[in-house]
Amino acid sequence: MKNSTLKAATIALFSGLFIMGCEDNSAEDAGERIDEAITDTQNAVEDACEEVKEGVNAEETNC
Repeated sequence: MKNSTLKAATIALFSGLFIMGCEDNSAEDAGERIDEAITDTQNAVEDACEEVKEGVNAEETNC
């Protein structure tokens, strides 16, 4: 799970940097896109964690 989490975070980071470099938007817009990418990554990590916990029949499935 750590490997996929690291990959997702890396993709999100580089996606945000790519968007910033390719568009002539303000820094605020770029910051918002980075925030959205980070939030999406965090949600994906949380979903993966919950799926793993459900798969092993953990008592508490929230991460």
